[in-house]
Amino acid sequence: MYNFTLHIPTTIHFGKGTISHLDELKNYGQKALLVYGGGSIKKNGIYDTAMDILKKSDIKVSELSGVEPNPRIETVRKGVEICKAESIDMILAIGGGSTIDCAKVIAAGAKYDGDAWDLVLDSSKITAALPIFDVLTLSATGTEMDPFAVISDLTKNEKWGTGSPFMVPTMSVLDPEYTYSVSKKQTAAGTADMMSHTMESYFTKENADCQKFMAEGLLRTMIKNGPIALNDPTNYDARANLMWAGTHAINGNIGAGSEPAWCVHPMEHELSAFYDITHGEGLAILTPAWMEHILNEDTLSNFVDFAKNVWGLTGNDDWALAHAGIDALKKFFFETMGLPANLRAVGITDDKNFDIMAQKACDGSKGSFAPLTKEDIIEIFKAAF
Repeated sequence: MYNFTLHIPTTIHFGKGTISHLDELKNYGQKALLVYGGGSIKKNGIYDTAMDILKKSDIKVSELSGVEPNPRIETVRKGVEICKAESIDMILAIGGGSTIDCAKVIAAGAKYDGDAWDLVLDSSKITAALPIFDVLTLSATGTEMDPFAVISDLTKNEKWGTGSPFMVPTMSVLDPEYTYSVSKKQTAAGTADMMSHTMESYFTKENADCQKFMAEGLLRTMIKNGPIALNDPTNYDARANLMWAGTHAINGNIGAGSEPAWCVHPMEHELSAFYDITHGEGLAILTPAWMEHILNEDTLSNFVDFAKNVWGLTGNDDWALAHAGIDALKKFFFETMGLPANLRAVGITDDKNFDIMAQKACDGSKGSFAPLTKEDIIEIFKAAF
């Protein structure tokens, strides 16, 4: 296990009714930019509840709506423009990972003199940010307690992640009841997303039992509660366990001291950049294909542990066990959770972009658990096709 520094300054208010803590925003100023997506928060009442609390707290609210599922740099720029024109003191995001990611880069862009895309391409340029608050409505990305954001410029077919300690939310409200209305598609995709976060850290060459066993516990939690939430959307305990597991999957606890560079995420970011697909669905499609591609003598023991400790499988043949663990993941994703099983199922009908996508993904995954060349990634794309 290598040296690390872990600092997670986010205050979490977890549980029913915790949106009441939005009154704490009055300690950070008088003007807030409210960032949200397509308007579902108005249908389910969260918008009215939040606005009432903010009004009673004497906070003036400006709004930026319409954040896309893969948030665009154009939307970020609109938010930055509002912040600078109206001297905004803080950002409040209500929504899922895309909305919160967008809010994070807006918060940093409001403190930057140049174009916000600079901050996506070079996180070292992020030297300050407005305070960021959020009310989470979708369990998936874990952005509510991490320093990262992913933003797209589809005019260039580019989707990049950026990160800075300045972009860690000051406070996050996690009320599992706010995820009751999440569709089956997004519940399944969100579960795949948080599982992918966990597995990106879990498959490592470092001897880090503490992080490893925490990751296995998180994966078992997701495997147990994902199907329950899918079939019983208002099951509070299932939604609560998914929400908290998703937060821990990427807040640093299971990665610090042992995490390699991520590789499945860079591959999926290329799919989203070129085809604008649902992130969690792309991860579900690519992950088993990646596993099968990198399974060899050097990685075998990791996959045996995955089969035994995550899926509860037994046997004396390590190779058979390793393959059985990967098959169990496929069955969970594609049968139990009903996720699309290949790239054709999400509308990708040819391989014309595989070469350039693989080159970009290769550049973004140096230092991963199993080194990947451009040719390796092309083979993974083809296997997932």
